[in-house]
Amino acid sequence: MKRVYLLGIGGIGMSALARYYNHAGCKVAGYDRTPSKLTTELEEEGISVHFEDDPANIPSEIRDNIENTLVIYTPAIPGDLKEYNYLKEKGHRIIKRSAVLGFIASSKTTLAVAGTHGKTTTSTLLAHIFTASGTGCTAFLGGISKNYHSNLLLDKGEFLVAEADEFDRSFLQLFPEIAVITSADADHLDIYSNHRNIQDAFQEFAGQVKKGGILIVKKGMGLDLSRVQAKKIYEYSYNTPSDFYASHIRVTNGGFFTFDLIHPGGVIKDCTLGVPGWVNVENAVAASAVALMAGVHPESVKNALTSFAGVERRFDIRLNTPVCAYIDDYAHHPKEISAAISSMRNIFPGRKLTAVFQPHLYTRTRDFAPDFAESLSKLDGLILLDIYPARELPIEGVTSRIIFDAVTLDDKILIDKSELMTTLANREIDTLISFGAGDIDRFIEPITAYLKKRYNV
Repeated sequence: MKRVYLLGIGGIGMSALARYYNHAGCKVAGYDRTPSKLTTELEEEGISVHFEDDPANIPSEIRDNIENTLVIYTPAIPGDLKEYNYLKEKGHRIIKRSAVLGFIASSKTTLAVAGTHGKTTTSTLLAHIFTASGTGCTAFLGGISKNYHSNLLLDKGEFLVAEADEFDRSFLQLFPEIAVITSADADHLDIYSNHRNIQDAFQEFAGQVKKGGILIVKKGMGLDLSRVQAKKIYEYSYNTPSDFYASHIRVTNGGFFTFDLIHPGGVIKDCTLGVPGWVNVENAVAASAVALMAGVHPESVKNALTSFAGVERRFDIRLNTPVCAYIDDYAHHPKEISAAISSMRNIFPGRKLTAVFQPHLYTRTRDFAPDFAESLSKLDGLILLDIYPARELPIEGVTSRIIFDAVTLDDKILIDKSELMTTLANREIDTLISFGAGDIDRFIEPITAYLKKRYNV
C-alpha cells in the first residue's frame, strides 16, 4: 500500500492507524466531522485532514488511484456519508478499522486487553511495562498515554499490545497469544440488544485466544469459558485471593497506593502505582499479569508501575490543592462513574464533590437512565448537560431530563453546555470531576485555567 485514506480519522483508534501508516511512509489523509486536538496533531505530523463531507476534498492521488490505495472506515460514520459511497462506487478497497488492526496484529505476538471498562488504562499500562522494561512493543491504544503523549507506540520486536474494542464486535478480528478481560457488563445495547449477547461475544473473543496461549479474566465475571482453547486460564482481582491480586494495600495522601502483588510465581513486594485510585490498582494487577506471563521480569514490572503517568481523560488529575481540585474522566457508563466517585471519596475524604456529566448516546441514556441516576446520586452536586448524540439520531422522549428527574440530590442543575462556564463561575467549587465520552473534552483546558485563576493556584 502506498496511499491510505481514513473516514473518521479523528477517532482514537483511527488516528492510531493513521499514525502507523504515516510512519510506514504511506501517503495518509482523511476526513472527520469536526476538528479536535487529535486532528490538529495529525496535521502537524504531515497528515492531510478535512472536515467537509465532499468527494472533491479527497486528495486526487488517492481519489484517482485505486491500486495500492487502502480506504479505512470506522462503523461510527453514517451510512449516507458522501465520501464513503463515492469511494465505494469507484471500486476502492474499503476495510473496517478492526479488520485492519487484525491484519497488523496477525504478524505479531498479540497481547489483547478487552472489557466494557478498564481496557484503556490496562492496555496503556501494559504497553508502558513493556516499553519501560526494555522489552519493547508496538501498541494501538484507546487513549493518549501521558508517558509517551500518543496512542501509538512503535517497536521492531515481536510484541503488539492491542486494546480490543467490543463495539460492533470489533475485537473478534483479533486472535491473541495472551488476552485479558477486565469486565463484560451490559453496554452498547444498540449493537447487542441485551446483556446475554454481549457476554456471548466476550466468550467468543475468549475462544479466539490461540491454542497454547493464555487467558486472564477478572474473578467472578461469570463467563462460560468451557470452550476456550487457551493452554491456561488465570483469574485476577483487586484484593480477593486469586491467581493475581493485590495484598497489604496501603494508601498515601493523594490516593496513591502501595501494595504487594501476589502472582503464581511468588510476590512482588511494595509496588507503588504512579496514578491514584483503587480502580487503577485493579487495572495494574491485570496489566502486570499479562506482562509476567509474557516473560517480563518482576522487578521491571514493579519499576514500570511506579513510573506510569496514566492516560489522558482516565481519572486525569488536572488540579489538586487544599482549596480546589479538578479531575477529568472518560467515564460514560454507570459502573465507571460509580468506581470513579468511589476513588474520589478515597482521595478527597470529607470534601464536597461536584460532577459535570455529559451523557453519551441516546440509546445508552435510554437503556441505563435509572443506573446513571443511582450513580450520580452518590455525588454532593451535579451539573448535567444535554446528551452528546455522536453517531445517533434523536429518540423521542429520550433526553438528559430522564436522568435528571431520577437523581435524588437537592443540588442538581440541567443546562446546555454553552452555559457551563457561567454556571461554574456562579457556584463554589471544592472538588470537581467532569465525566463523559462526548465533546466535554473541549472544556477541560478552559475549566482548568479558570479554576487556577479563580483560586490563585
